[in-house]
Amino acid sequence: AVVSTQSKQWYQRRVHGDTRSSTQIVNTTTTTMAMSGVKLTENCMTVYNEIQKGKKHRYAIFVIKNGEIDVEKLGEKENNYEQFLGDLQQKDGAKDDCRYGVYDYEYKFAPEGADAQFKSKIFLLCWCPDSSAIKKKMLYSSSFDTLKRAFVGVHKVIQANGQDEVEQSAVEEVLRATDRN
Repeated sequence: AVVSTQSKQWYQRRVHGDTRSSTQIVNTTTTTMAMSGVKLTENCMTVYNEIQKGKKHRYAIFVIKNGEIDVEKLGEKENNYEQFLGDLQQKDGAKDDCRYGVYDYEYKFAPEGADAQFKSKIFLLCWCPDSSAIKKKMLYSSSFDTLKRAFVGVHKVIQANGQDEVEQSAVEEVLRATDRN
């Protein structure tokens, strides 16, 4: 059921004992901004919809620049997981750098007693390697919620801090865990 903002505000006032009249409503709507103050650009949503609905790209890499999460790189439909990792794992000087990634992962699914079929699942990844700068890790970790809320329809959200967590076998295991046999 769709609940209006005014209804939510009325409910919040009733539950919390607020006695203000309805003409004194204070704006209680939430923004898409993370606690870190980082916003999502329009381009991010456009690219995500192209991956999810249009199947135009295999993946997208996002970076935080000038207080905004923006698209850094798009992976062509023919690109593979190794190319995704190469684009994801960047350096910031001598240290590893943080990034976000969305990947449309396809794999073969063979349930018991049925023919094998190909499945596609979109996952959202926050890559914050242990060797990256502490401030960067804090910024990316605290801003990750913005992407999670905005990218509706993601099958799995993965937070990775080490190479073993972004290996293709580890990611596929996480995605297959949601399959029914």
